Amino acid sequence: MTQPAVRPRLIATDLDGTLLCQGGSVSTRTAAALLAAERAGLRVVFVTGRPPRWMQLLREHIGGHGVAICSNGGAVYDVPGERLLETFPLAPETSRQLVRELRAALPGTAFAFEYPGGFAREPQYEVRMWGDDAPHLIAPAEQLLEQAGPRQSYKILAKHPELAPDEFLARARAAVGGLAELTRSSPVALLEISAPGVTKAATLARWCAELGIDRSEVVAFGDMPNDLEMLAWAGTSYAVANAHPDVLAAVAQHTVSNQEDGVAQVLEAIIAGL
Repeated sequence: MTQPAVRPRLIATDLDGTLLCQGGSVSTRTAAALLAAERAGLRVVFVTGRPPRWMQLLREHIGGHGVAICSNGGAVYDVPGERLLETFPLAPETSRQLVRELRAALPGTAFAFEYPGGFAREPQYEVRMWGDDAPHLIAPAEQLLEQAGPRQSYKILAKHPELAPDEFLARARAAVGGLAELTRSSPVALLEISAPGVTKAATLARWCAELGIDRSEVVAFGDMPNDLEMLAWAGTSYAVANAHPDVLAAVAQHTVSNQEDGVAQVLEAIIAGL
C-alpha cells in the first residue's frame, strides 16, 4: 500500500458506506484503528452527510477533540458537548426559490430541512432513519420556511418517488445548480442541498486552517458523490471498493470495502510507517 508522500497529521473520513459497516456500526477492527491513530498523534475527524442529531451513536469513537463536520459541511458539531459550533445556512430566499424551482422542474419532489436543533419535513417526505421518529414539524415546505424565522436551514433534503438517484441529481443540477450545492449519498433518489460554496471540502479546509494543518497532511476516505470535493482537496485520498463509480474513477488510490474494514487497513499501514 502506497504511503502518503507527506507525514499525515489528520485523517478525514466519511461514515456511512466508508468507515461504518452496513447498518451503521463500527467494527472491532475499525474501532481499534481509530484509537491507535489518535494515540499515534493523528487527529481523526468524521466528515459526514449525517446531521448532528445522528452523531451520538458514534460518541465513543470521535476522538479527544470531539468535533464532527456534519451535513456535508453545513454544520460543525461538538459531539460530547452536544452543541453546534458553527453552521453555514442557506439564505431564506434561496431556500424558497429552490423549493419553487425544483417542484416545478421535477414534480413529485418532497422536501425536508435540517435546522439548528431540529428537523422538519413535508407530509409526503417519508422518514426511515435513526432519530427521525422524534417529534418534529410536518407541513408543506413553503409553510415550514415561513415559520423558520432565525432557524435557517443548513441542509435541504429533496426526495423523489420515481427517478433513479443519479438521474434525479443530474436533472436537479440542470434546474437549480446555480443556486446551491447539490449532491447525493443515499441509495435512493435523495438530494442533499447546501448553501453555495458549502461542501465537505470547504468546511474541512477551514477547520484545518484553524489548526495549522496543510492539505498535504490530510488523508481522506469516501464512497459517494458528496465526498468528491473532499477527496480532490486532500493530499492523499482513498475510495473504498464499494464506492460509487464516479468516486472510483476520480480517486487513484482504492482500499477494500467498508465491510472489510477498508479504512482500518489503510490506517494500520500508515501507523506502521510513522
